[in-house]
Formats: sequence, C-alpha cells, structure tokens
Amino acid sequence: MSTSAPSRVAADPTDLVVAATTPSRRSRVRAGIRWALPSTILVFVLVAAWQIYVIVGDVRPQVLPSPARVLEQGWAHRAAIAENASATLQVTIIGFAVSLAVAWILAVAVDFSPWLSRALVPLFVVSQTLPIIAIAPLLIIWFGFGLMPKILVIALATFFPMAIGLIEGFAAADRDARSLLDSMGASRWQQFRYVRLPSAMPRFFTSLRIGITYAVVGAIFAEYAGASAGLGIYMSQQKNSFRTDLVLAAVLVTALISVSLFLLTYVAERMIAPWAMETGSSGPPSPGAQPGQVLQR
Repeated sequence: MSTSAPSRVAADPTDLVVAATTPSRRSRVRAGIRWALPSTILVFVLVAAWQIYVIVGDVRPQVLPSPARVLEQGWAHRAAIAENASATLQVTIIGFAVSLAVAWILAVAVDFSPWLSRALVPLFVVSQTLPIIAIAPLLIIWFGFGLMPKILVIALATFFPMAIGLIEGFAAADRDARSLLDSMGASRWQQFRYVRLPSAMPRFFTSLRIGITYAVVGAIFAEYAGASAGLGIYMSQQKNSFRTDLVLAAVLVTALISVSLFLLTYVAERMIAPWAMETGSSGPPSPGAQPGQVLQR
C-alpha cells in the first residue's frame, strides 16, 4: 500500500516563533500607549490653559512666563542649562549608587541577623525624621562644597525606601518554599539565594523607582544649599535675577531627568528580574491582564 504525500509542508519553526511573538509585542506597545495617553492628554490641557491664561491676563514674564517663552529661553540658554544638568546628573548617579549599595548591604545583614533588625530598623525610621532643609547647610559647613555633602543628602533622601523595601521583600518570601528547602537540608545562604532574594525583587524595584525620583530632588536641594555647578545653584542664580522663565526651564529639565531615570528602572527590571514585571505592584499592567488581576496587583 502506497502512502500519499502530505498535503502541506510543515511550517518553519522560525516562522512560528515570529508569528507568536509579533502580536505580543504589538499588544505591549498598545498597552503602553493606553497607559501613557491619559497623563499625556492631561499635561497638554494644563499647558494649553497656562498659555491662554498668560496671554489673556497679560501676565508679566517675571511673574509667570508662558510655556512658549520658557521653551524659547530654555533653548536660547541650552548650553548653560546642559552644563549644569550634567553636573546634577553626575551627582545624582554617584549619590544614588552609594545609597543603593549601603541599602543592599544593610538589608542583607538585617535579614541574616534578627539582632541587627531590632537594632537598625528603628534607626532607619529615625533617619527619616531629620529635616533635610536643616541638615544640608550643616553638611556644607562640616564637609565643604565638594561631593561628600551632596552624596549624604541624596543618601538621606533615598536610603530608607530602598532598605525597607528589601527588608520587607526578604521577609515576604513564601513560607512553604522555605520549609521545603529547610527539609532538604539547604543552608541559610541557599534559602536566601533561591527563595528570599527572588521574592524581594518586585518590592525592591518598586522602592527603587521611589528612590530614584527622590535622588534627583535631593541633588537639587543639596546644590541649593551650596554648590559651584548644578541645576540647583543655576535655579537659585536665575531666581535672584528675576529670570522666572529660566528657572522653569531648569525645572523642566529636572523633570525630564527624573522621568528618564524612572523609566530606566523598568528596563533594569526587565533585564535583571523579568518575573518581577508580572508579580510586581507597579507599572502598566500586562496586555492580557483581566480587570480582577489588575486590581489584585
């Protein structure tokens, strides 16, 4: 008995992969657009209302410049703004990196030692009661106008959310998984590596997003207290010269830096802990999520 030839040739596996992933990518793009569209529309409406109010009310530029004037003067002075923005960004990255490293070291130490948890966590809370507006000038007096006081101000502003996020993330590890590893004779380090560390990633990246926005604000405030370059000192100088338009242009650049660093945390999360994008509590929901799943997140 002869066997007839198959009616069609099996599809190339590469084509199947492309066909399966292309709609998913398009869905993610559409979900991202739906997520950002409401805030974009709101910002556009507020800026338009601001422009109309300045024109109709004939407000002086020294009091409230129009958005068009802010953009025009910001572009005209882009070299000075870019130079000061570079200084602020450098301070922000260095200060935040130091704060992040200290937060990780202390959070891991607290997780391994209940005694350290009882000793350090109350001090973490107390550190947030210190008024930075009063501490920053003292740091300038103690450490001068160099990099050290700016790093300390940024650390005070950003350390707490990241450290607490990690500590609570470690503590929220699945009890059954810990019990299973313990019954299999896993060491404390192995339990930390395979259970507690991965379970802490969603909370860590949420706290990371909070910290990175505080870092830029902390850097600006430290420059206000005393610095030779940076957006903070630039805004102070332009305020004293009644150049409100340049102050707002620097504020706009500060906001752009904050938003850019905030979005970079999602890139880092996708590269380091992609599972946290699905189990985390922040960010746009996945395209296929049902309303109930979104509420649970």
